[in-house]
Amino acid sequence: MLKAIEAYLALRRATGFAMLNAEYLLKSFAAFATERGQTHVHTQTAIDWAARGPSVAQRDARLKVVCRFVRHVRVEDARHELPPLNHFGARKTRRSPHIYSGAEINRIIEAALRLRPKGGLRSHTYATLIALLSVTGFRISEALKLTVADVTCDGLLIRETKFRKTRLAPLHDTAAAGLERYLARRQPRSETDPVFVDARGLPLRYLAVKETFDTLVKSAGVVAAGKRRPRLHDLRHTFAVRALQDGPEARDRSGAHMAALATYMGHVNIYATYWYLEATADLMREVAAAGEGFLIDGRQS
Repeated sequence: MLKAIEAYLALRRATGFAMLNAEYLLKSFAAFATERGQTHVHTQTAIDWAARGPSVAQRDARLKVVCRFVRHVRVEDARHELPPLNHFGARKTRRSPHIYSGAEINRIIEAALRLRPKGGLRSHTYATLIALLSVTGFRISEALKLTVADVTCDGLLIRETKFRKTRLAPLHDTAAAGLERYLARRQPRSETDPVFVDARGLPLRYLAVKETFDTLVKSAGVVAAGKRRPRLHDLRHTFAVRALQDGPEARDRSGAHMAALATYMGHVNIYATYWYLEATADLMREVAAAGEGFLIDGRQS
């Protein structure tokens, strides 16, 4: 079984998946099965192993890792049994993101420009970073890994990201100009320097950015529905929603628009992009108007 696992991991990695957690779990399962004298996946063994997870969500995740492996390996060896995918009955939940309005983003950026020390680089660093995240939908890790060499005349080069892919992300002229102004103030010493740095000239750390952003959100008076605080990651959700709203109205062009959005955001499939979309009042009004037009006179948009 271990040989089949290694071949499966190699194939998945060749298509861009890191598979670090899957490798750990599959090798753990293989050891568990070997203790029972088994060389193929047996449903009850997979369930017993997955049940060792401390929570329903983790037990479900462990079993699904085995299921994905079995669906691959059964093509060549039907002796592997496919466990029931939803045996533990777990349901994946999604925290509702806060979709920032343009005014809210402007207030957060203005709050960043007031960061101390007054007139120092820190305020411009955070203002530029937040502005960049809001207009590109980058993962925060992607923005923090940017080096001066990654800033090109054709856009930003996003290297070795979540799925070990490298992509070129074009920037609007205003965004490119804002980044150029920041770098002129920043005055990096070499092409390998990070774009965004702290007071010591070291790459910004995620934890520091998150804590500062939370402070800026509070200072800007941005409040989400319910008790949950607007998050830094919600800027990525906001970008996806606004890109959908600003997309072409023609139905035959919407599919190409979504595919382009998925590529720009660095997703390996369109389903990951759907995860970032959220129904907003403006979007629902547009859907209602399109539906009404179709029902009244058969118009299609």
